[in-house]
Amino acid sequence: MTASATFLATDGDGYELQMGRWSRRLAEPFLDFVGSAHGERVLDVGCGTGRLAFALMQRCRVQRLLGIDIAPAYVAHATRHNGDSQAAFEVGDACALACDDHSFDRVLSLLVLHFVPRPQQAIAEMKRVARPGAVVGACVWDARGGWVANRMFFDTAAVLDPKANERRARNYTRPLTRPGELAQAWHEAGFVDVSSTTLSIRMDYASFDDYWGPFTGKDGPHAEYVATLDTTSRERLREAVRAAYLDGEADGARSYSACAWAVKGIAPA
Repeated sequence: MTASATFLATDGDGYELQMGRWSRRLAEPFLDFVGSAHGERVLDVGCGTGRLAFALMQRCRVQRLLGIDIAPAYVAHATRHNGDSQAAFEVGDACALACDDHSFDRVLSLLVLHFVPRPQQAIAEMKRVARPGAVVGACVWDARGGWVANRMFFDTAAVLDPKANERRARNYTRPLTRPGELAQAWHEAGFVDVSSTTLSIRMDYASFDDYWGPFTGKDGPHAEYVATLDTTSRERLREAVRAAYLDGEADGARSYSACAWAVKGIAPA
């Protein structure tokens, strides 16, 4: 981790289980909202394992697509799965983009800015590299009010462990995740024609093991917390979360709603 990210990022395959599969699903309504067009130069800020970039390239033929992420493991994963010569993925810092001024026609960021300690600096960088008239858009989870699978874990953990309550509070109050904050940040950054919305997907799990598995990995805030527990505490948490998942029925498939805030604006001349 560096000062420009607060997300535990270790393994691309682990991220795919923890969040990549949901990024893939959320990318579709996000692109419906921010738009896409043939022949554009597009920057994906905080590209992760490339799910937004790959979804965009399914929609249109870009002139150039550059994905930037601070986690080398995620950039390597995206590069391995990239089959388009017009796209490239590089390690970089959202708060200090190694890109020329006004060099992109569309600048996007999916599920990243709430993990940036200085999000206003990252937004300023997104504006700097966007040409006048370019669309600049972002999306972050509504961690407190609209992400059931997340709350089920942290609310349960907080009952068992005061330290988990501290992490829960941190997780629910990340930058730009409160109602209206993302749009306000776009207005304050000087974008014009700003509009915002909420996006919803379903998180579908085949079983409790499918839900719990990513928490035993090395990526994301849930796994970061689980790794601090001793064996007894970890098993106690697992059983408590399992009871919440089962919710009075046999183990099996569950589907939870997940909502995100989205914003877009136009880079001024």
